[in-house]
Amino acid sequence: MNMLTLLLIVLGGGLALLIFNHDAGQTFGLANDDFGHIVQMSAIILLLSAGVLAGRRGPAGEILRNIAVWLIIALVLVAGYLYRNDLQSFTARLTAGLIPGSPMVMTTSEGGEEVIIYRGRGGHFQAQVTIDGQNVAMLVDTGASAVVLAYDDAERLGLKPDTLTYSVPVMTANGRAFAAPVRLESMAIGPISRQDIRAMVAERGRLEESLLGMSFLSTLGSLQMQTDELRLRD
Repeated sequence: MNMLTLLLIVLGGGLALLIFNHDAGQTFGLANDDFGHIVQMSAIILLLSAGVLAGRRGPAGEILRNIAVWLIIALVLVAGYLYRNDLQSFTARLTAGLIPGSPMVMTTSEGGEEVIIYRGRGGHFQAQVTIDGQNVAMLVDTGASAVVLAYDDAERLGLKPDTLTYSVPVMTANGRAFAAPVRLESMAIGPISRQDIRAMVAERGRLEESLLGMSFLSTLGSLQMQTDELRLRD
């Protein structure tokens, strides 16, 4: 086994152990940060050792070039672990920019799951919600007492809005309107799922986008709104 193969084994094995033990916080009895430093130093030592051994078999310029290449690879791998949370956050923000409302699922320090939704370009929190097996883009509205579906969304979900009775007065951006009460079999945002949710369907043309209201939000363990993030816990 040559030195470079050994280097890859040390880096790959070390990073795999750190990722596997991320929630536990320890690897072989050491804090993950300390273990990560050990992996990093071991890689540097192996790189230097490989350079010394290679020095006996080739031109100095080629040796230095090889050492530099492998040193950059090692630094990129170590930096990838040390800044993994920042990279994950960046990836989530990029995805939210490309697909507004895409939920990001994080593991909390208590081992539970937390769904994070990033504020969209229009300044609102938009969530991609799965309703009865279909994806629906909804605006998060804590001022709405119930989930309110736009007419077109209700039609796409098979609720037959043309047969409903619009008897509940509601206020929308277009003024006073009436909505029809319905029950939704299931709603989910990421891993957070609920059944038999009270909802309403707005009259045709009265609501441009469906609203994620309190008949769903009030069932959550917590809802925390920050500057650019909405954090939901089951």
